[in-house]
Amino acid sequence: MQSDTTNSANKSSSKPVVTRRLDKFFLNLADVSAFVGRFFREAFIPPYEFKEIIRQCYEVGYRSLLLISTTGFITGIVFTNQSRPSLSEFGATSWLPSLIAIAIVRALGPLVTALIASGKVGSSIGAELGSMNVTEQIDAMEVSGTNPFKFLVVSRVLATSITIPVLTMYTIFVGLLGAFINVNQNEQTSFVSYFQEVFGAITYTDIFASITKSIVFGFTIGMVGCYKGYHSSKGTEGVGKAANASVVTAMFLVFIEELLSLQIITAIRGN
Repeated sequence: MQSDTTNSANKSSSKPVVTRRLDKFFLNLADVSAFVGRFFREAFIPPYEFKEIIRQCYEVGYRSLLLISTTGFITGIVFTNQSRPSLSEFGATSWLPSLIAIAIVRALGPLVTALIASGKVGSSIGAELGSMNVTEQIDAMEVSGTNPFKFLVVSRVLATSITIPVLTMYTIFVGLLGAFINVNQNEQTSFVSYFQEVFGAITYTDIFASITKSIVFGFTIGMVGCYKGYHSSKGTEGVGKAANASVVTAMFLVFIEELLSLQIITAIRGN
């Protein structure tokens, strides 16, 4: 009689509330919410890991500089080449610097930087924390009295949130420089007149919006990489899955955030 009661209890507990897939989705959503909430609690409670934050800023920023520089420069040249034929049809090639400035500052600069960082930084964080989880280094840190969440997660998320906006401003400058070289070769526009048109086309709202978006992108990249690595499954396969999931999820969320931010900024501009 008791075994029958136990079996019926086990069956009822294993029965999904809605469907298994939806139950798993909401459970993961609850885990992510708890993870993010713990980050904000730990971020404002001393002690602060300033040395680790600075080291992670170096890892995220300086180590990504060459790739960001190349990508930003090529983006400026390619976008200029693709935009020139359309403007030439209307005899409006003189508007090219203004068009380039608006496109790179408002959208291409933050988005390109975030996507490159998602692939390079996000996968690195996911793989690093995943390997530490597999080799039980995180458990060893807890035993030794160190707060692994503050040392590993908070420092990396703060580093990406700080460094990605800086890299975005650098990408915008490099992209505009690449576009200038192309414009100078084809329209013989001088350096001074080119950047006069560039700064005449953008506003403080554009710069503020780009920086704000970049902070959100950086926070998302760091948080996704840390979450996937911190909760990776045991074994070497779990490290690869954590790195791959970090890249895919971060890129997907960056595009969603870009879409939402575009709607918000457009509403603020009123046009």
